[in-house]
Amino acid sequence: MNWRKIITLMGALAIIIIVSQAFGISDSLPNELANQDSIATITNPTAPIPNEVGDDGISKFWNYTGFHNATVGHFVMILVGLIFIFLAIRYEYEPLLLVPIGFGIIIGNIPFIENVGLQLGIYEKGSVLNYLYKGVTLGIYPPLIFLGIGAMTDFSSLISNPKLMLLGAAAQIGIFATFLGSLFLGFLPPEAGAIGIIGGADGPTAIFLSSKLANGVNMYHGVQVKNLIGPIAIAAYSYMALVPVIQPPVMRLLTSKRERLIRMRSPRAVPKTEKIMFPILGFIITAFISPSALPLLGMLFFGNLLRESGVTKRLAETARTSLIDMVTIILGVTVGASTQATVFLNASSLMIFGLGAASFIVATAGGVIFAKVMNLFLKPANKINPLIGAAGVSAVPDSARVAQIEGLREDPNNHLLMHAMGPNVAGVIGSAIAAGILLSYLT
Repeated sequence: MNWRKIITLMGALAIIIIVSQAFGISDSLPNELANQDSIATITNPTAPIPNEVGDDGISKFWNYTGFHNATVGHFVMILVGLIFIFLAIRYEYEPLLLVPIGFGIIIGNIPFIENVGLQLGIYEKGSVLNYLYKGVTLGIYPPLIFLGIGAMTDFSSLISNPKLMLLGAAAQIGIFATFLGSLFLGFLPPEAGAIGIIGGADGPTAIFLSSKLANGVNMYHGVQVKNLIGPIAIAAYSYMALVPVIQPPVMRLLTSKRERLIRMRSPRAVPKTEKIMFPILGFIITAFISPSALPLLGMLFFGNLLRESGVTKRLAETARTSLIDMVTIILGVTVGASTQATVFLNASSLMIFGLGAASFIVATAGGVIFAKVMNLFLKPANKINPLIGAAGVSAVPDSARVAQIEGLREDPNNHLLMHAMGPNVAGVIGSAIAAGILLSYLT
């Protein structure tokens, strides 16, 4: 069944590759896309301008329809949006993300005549979509997502066994490996840094960093960076949804049956005082290490403090339910709508998808291998099941669930979920710190 799912996604990517090659879709964006605050949506550069529209009512109506202004690229991207929705509904792959993103892709690829004052497109100044998209380009939505994640996350597993934080750190090797790979493929350093964060398996962090480094506005040594927010966000969320498909083969390949049968000692009970102190001290320490990640780290730990303090239940409940749900809807739709055919269908997007897949594999392997290395120095009673090393990527809680499922596959009584949550939440913190480091070096 997993192979069918992989083939479905690869089929969508193959369509993009075929169309982009067959129709010669350019890799470079039009100059008008440089400044998102002053550009109009470029859905069909050959569309007639208003004074060229015929006086005949029927002709004018036809010229304004999407059928007249459509290109092959528009239909390809609409098909991609439908595939996202299909994967979310049929296989329940991150439906809370893929349904909004998929429908957003469809919204963003409905062709229309631009520059006629209708203010419709996401890149058209003054449009509703453009205002909503500012939350992405200005990096507003990711910290709000982190607030909700902090409010719904229990850090007890990490607090009770702090050495599991090393697994979360080890999995971040996917970020820096992808960064180097992006440089090798010719991306500018800021673009490579934004692409690299896909390896952290953290959609909000990927959007936050790409909005700062690869926004189509910044200059790097006199060269304008590309606008890669849409492709990076789509790649990050796509592979997050495919965690249950990508990770298991890597986990089984790198571990023996004996290692997969390792039973870990039950985590100790964490007193309330430690739970309250952790977000405060954790924020101070990590923010001093990586001040550039302040918006993400601050909101993450603040949300967790709301959860653990015991006196702000209403605020914690709002953060982990209503607030994060509303932001997820707007974020998903606007990110999807930003992937217009003329912006998305190019060689850069295809390379980003390839790098994203490789980064997830490398990150998973890094966590598993480091767990095996740690076992060389641990007493037999304290051995770590290497399967939980794969949870070091910050796809919470999907990676932890994958470790649980793989553990139960070998031993129906070996429950790894609570242990896997340690490196899983450590991965969230680690990816935010890595983003801050990249941001400080590449701006």
